[in-house]
Amino acid sequence: MSFERYDELAALVPPEIVTHSYVQDIPLPDGAGVLALITLDNDLDHTKPTTLGPRTLIEFGRTLEGLKERAARGEISAVALTGKPYFLVAGADLSTVKSVRSEHLGRLMAELGHEAYDLLADLGVPSFAFINGVALGGGLEIALAANYRTVSSGASGIGLPEAFIGLVPGWGGVYRLPRLIGPANAVKVMIENPLSNNRSLDGTAAYGLGIADALFEPADFIEQSLLWAARVLTGGEGDAVGQRRAELARSDDDAWAGAVAAGRAFVEAKTSNAAPAPARVLDLLEAGLTLSQKESAAAECTALAELMQTPAFHATVYAFLDLVQKRGKRPAGAPDRKLARPVTKVGVVGAGLMASQLALLFARQLKVPVVLTDIDQARVDKGVGYVHAEIDRMLDRKRLSQDAANRTRALVTGSVSKDVFADADFVIEAVFEELSVKKQVFAEVEAVVSAECILATNTSSLSVAEMAADLVHPERVVGFHFFNPVAAMPLLEVVRAPRTDDTVLATAFVLAKGLKKNAVLVQDAPAFVVNRILGRMFGEITAVFDEGTDAETADNALRPLGLPMTPFRLLALVGLPVGQHVQESLHVAFGDRFHVSANQQKLIGAGVKGLWEKQEDGTETVPAQTLALMERGSAPSTAEEVLHRTQDALADEIGRMLDEGVVAAPEDIDLCMIMGAGWPMHLGGITPYLDRVGASERVLGRTFHQA
Repeated sequence: MSFERYDELAALVPPEIVTHSYVQDIPLPDGAGVLALITLDNDLDHTKPTTLGPRTLIEFGRTLEGLKERAARGEISAVALTGKPYFLVAGADLSTVKSVRSEHLGRLMAELGHEAYDLLADLGVPSFAFINGVALGGGLEIALAANYRTVSSGASGIGLPEAFIGLVPGWGGVYRLPRLIGPANAVKVMIENPLSNNRSLDGTAAYGLGIADALFEPADFIEQSLLWAARVLTGGEGDAVGQRRAELARSDDDAWAGAVAAGRAFVEAKTSNAAPAPARVLDLLEAGLTLSQKESAAAECTALAELMQTPAFHATVYAFLDLVQKRGKRPAGAPDRKLARPVTKVGVVGAGLMASQLALLFARQLKVPVVLTDIDQARVDKGVGYVHAEIDRMLDRKRLSQDAANRTRALVTGSVSKDVFADADFVIEAVFEELSVKKQVFAEVEAVVSAECILATNTSSLSVAEMAADLVHPERVVGFHFFNPVAAMPLLEVVRAPRTDDTVLATAFVLAKGLKKNAVLVQDAPAFVVNRILGRMFGEITAVFDEGTDAETADNALRPLGLPMTPFRLLALVGLPVGQHVQESLHVAFGDRFHVSANQQKLIGAGVKGLWEKQEDGTETVPAQTLALMERGSAPSTAEEVLHRTQDALADEIGRMLDEGVVAAPEDIDLCMIMGAGWPMHLGGITPYLDRVGASERVLGRTFHQA
């Protein structure tokens, strides 16, 4: 076996940061022999993840060839691999992968991974993977190729996110994973998690599913893993591992078919099958039931080579790599972080659902005291009780240790008096979306806090400047707009009012990073970015419905985009009264281009929760009694006309926002919509999409981006 045939690939793609394979011989106790430990390391600091490109895989493969020869000579009894601190491997080097511009080179890239990983699976001696940190995509597949796996309870970022980035697990994961943890759990890891905000597993969850055979604490993870490997080699663990694997992987043909069907239903609900990659993953999984590993590998290579050339993949890489990973981590316009003040205590005004979610997030991520206030003790108790219940739920699901749960629970308290904010450094309000209420709250808070305390508002649409206008120190006020659910949605719109000072703004951005949110700087304008764009979109859809377009056509006209939810269903989820309130605010601010539906108001008055109603057979219809409440026109539109009209409306609104300077550039609009509204990655951002379909040219006479 030789890796020389892949030198062509390495020569034709841009140079990568090579992750080297460093080998160390470790004598094992109890006569278990010598284990050759490979440490994957790119020789950079711990913040720079290790990745896999052609040169990395060639070096890894050649290292394994040498170890196989040593094993044949009896010099070593086992091989193990681990990574530098915090990382096993963070997956393929996307900068390299996106430069693969032919199916021939794509197939070589896929085959290279298989050839190296198959060596690890068949060295002539047992192989182990010690998952010490992030193991994503090819980084998890490299572990799956080993014969045995351990995982650290401190590891996070474990998964197969390929469906999210427009590819398939093309280095054996789609074949090996279902045989290890069962097809239903494999669908969870390969489909459900990637399409749910690119969720991943931590070490405890990975062990629970059966991805790893043993779980150890991070403090002595490598030492314990080596001792465990010695026990496996001497026969002390093998039977237990085999029994556990058999139990977790147990399935039959019906279970396999059911998992595939459930995966297809999930993809349809999440993406309307608008992106090619998720369906391709499920095709491989379905076929894999009757294929040999070699046959499955060939199918994976074909799928990977073809998908690498699709517009959806390249749009996804732009959205993920250039926007989320790069621009999202270096927010445009953010002040120097050195200006930021320390935050050692946080106050939250309000104890409703949003306020309680905020309190939990601040306590869990910042590990500082958080105090909630509300107008009476019952509300305060309910808010604190919600936080404690969520902590208990995380403890039950093993997402928190007992110590961490106890510490987090102790950090969150409540009071009916705002005097508890006297020593707070940061106070955020999350009360009713009414300007007069928020102004009163800020006046009361300013009366008790220090002159340095920052006041933040979680408003979704109101003027931050107006809220601060009557304060002694209006420069201390900043918008800090979260999206619901707070724990899951990664976007934070940081709103700068005209008088907000740089120290306050810098502190807000440092806090956002501490909360593990992606912050985008937004100027103080009605509804900021996400809600303004969604409001324009909702307005167009409700308008065509009011004009006489049937509900099925109006609500599903945007399905070719692959949005996570149709407009009418999203309105029902957020609540018709909330949606109507936002739409009315936008109408006041911007006029008739934001349609306010009189029919929606009639539904609210009648207590109707949403347009669609589920029937006993599981289908959804608009009940006759709901239609009877409304007055509609007689000028219906086709689905194509609705889509075209909505595209043009969005191009118009985004053009206005950029002219107004709401954000620095179109990329910030794209970032907000991806992270705050679930705009599909495969479209590459909303502004490139509007360029591709011609809407920006039709409406503005120009494109948002150069070709």
